[in-house]
Amino acid sequence: MTLQHEVSIVTDTRTPTGDEVVTQVSALVEETFARLKPVLAAAEALLAEPAGRTAEALHGIRPQVIEALGGLVIGAGFVSAPHVLTDQEFGFEWWTCAGAEGGEPEQLFISLVPDSPNFLDYTRQSWFTVPRDSGRRHINGPYVDYLCTDEYTLTFTVPVSCEGGFAGVVGADVYVREFERTVSRRLRSLGRHAALLNAQGRVIVSNSVRQATGSLVRDVDVPAWWTSGAEPCTTSAGATLRRCGDSPIALLVTR
Repeated sequence: MTLQHEVSIVTDTRTPTGDEVVTQVSALVEETFARLKPVLAAAEALLAEPAGRTAEALHGIRPQVIEALGGLVIGAGFVSAPHVLTDQEFGFEWWTCAGAEGGEPEQLFISLVPDSPNFLDYTRQSWFTVPRDSGRRHINGPYVDYLCTDEYTLTFTVPVSCEGGFAGVVGADVYVREFERTVSRRLRSLGRHAALLNAQGRVIVSNSVRQATGSLVRDVDVPAWWTSGAEPCTTSAGATLRRCGDSPIALLVTR
């Protein structure tokens, strides 16, 4: 694996740095994906019946989608693969938390007509393509969600199966600012510069103004580290890099 400025990486045999942060982030990730399990079960059960493969029938998973909202989850739903539904090419059942506290959830509508000037081809979005191509759950972001909120967002998605094939994804949106609020105290308690990164080395949150959300870490080749197995490591400059559980999120702690 290569690092910028010829910084070498060695195996870290010392007590790991940031245990509490890693544990907390892992728990938050698992909690978010756990909220999607009933939505996934409802979507797959619906699609298992031919009568359930219509745009109107998708409303049948609405109770599970709305139940998934709350806590860090500010949006959730099901997005179908092309031609899974029998009456239209694309399918989209997505709900968001209302702006005012205590308000009713609101359904999100997008243009599903390819010839429309406002058509959103979600089949090109990473939150859709990665689960489709890998068959595994995925966390996309941080990215600015221009469709819904104009805020930095993390989107958690899980592939949906129908008759052994890919039928779409169920997903949940989390504001980065709320994720940051939840983990910031433990990040600050490390007493060193620390950041949570995605698999591309982009900052999700950090405890330093020098590492803003969305910025790219360049001192460490994070993608190469993931490709090589993402084992806990320490650079010759004293920085540590650790994966947060089974998630595609890493903790980088520097001097």
